[in-house]
Amino acid sequence: MTEPQPSTTQKVKDEIHKEVSKIPPTTDNNLLAAVSYVWLLSIVMLVIKKDDEFIQFHAKQGVILLIGSALGFIPVIGWLAWFFAVIGMVVGFIHAWQGKKYEIPFVYRLSQKITM
Repeated sequence: MTEPQPSTTQKVKDEIHKEVSKIPPTTDNNLLAAVSYVWLLSIVMLVIKKDDEFIQFHAKQGVILLIGSALGFIPVIGWLAWFFAVIGMVVGFIHAWQGKKYEIPFVYRLSQKITM
């Protein structure tokens, strides 16, 4: 006797389950740290989450990137600063969402000067 083959629906479910299991688990801290890269929310997270070192790490970098993106009104140099700030925000957001502390080049050093 041959074993019955799984249905197409079951195969799809199994494949989806395998893919979903690859997504790293996230926590509220990861979400709040990631949101701290969204312009003014970086200041909000910096002020209201003073006791969380992980969120502070990302919020400080978010503030520096906010300042860099605010320079966008200056022709050419400001546009470059804005472009690199947005790239830094995306990279920082992804790493924070994954629960990683990523030191964004140049930004991390400046962010360490922020004291709360």
